[in-house]
Amino acid sequence: MTERIDTVTDERLDKYVAISEEAFAKAKAALDDSTPERKVQALDFLNMAHCYIEDAKHFREKDDYVNAYGALNYAHGWLDAGARSKLFKVSDSRLFTVDEE
Repeated sequence: MTERIDTVTDERLDKYVAISEEAFAKAKAALDDSTPERKVQALDFLNMAHCYIEDAKHFREKDDYVNAYGALNYAHGWLDAGARSKLFKVSDSRLFTVDEE
C-alpha cells in the first residue's frame, strides 16, 4: 500500500514554485516569434502562467496552501499547453509534457 499524501507542505510548495519558475524561464527564452500572431499568443500564455505563479505566492503568504498549490498547477498547465502547441520551442520533458528531440 502506498503512503497517502494529503497535506501541502512548505517543502512541496517550495519544490513546485521552483519547478514552475524554471519552466517559465525556459519558455520565456524559447518563444515562437515566427509570426506576430504566434508571438502574441506565446506572450499571452506566459502572462497567464506568470499571474498564476504570483497568485500562488500570494496565497502562500496568506497561509492558504491549498489554493497556492492549485494556482501552481494552473500556471504549469498554461506552460504545458504553450509547449504542446509549440508556442514555446522547448524539448525538456522534465519540465513540460513534450517529447524530447
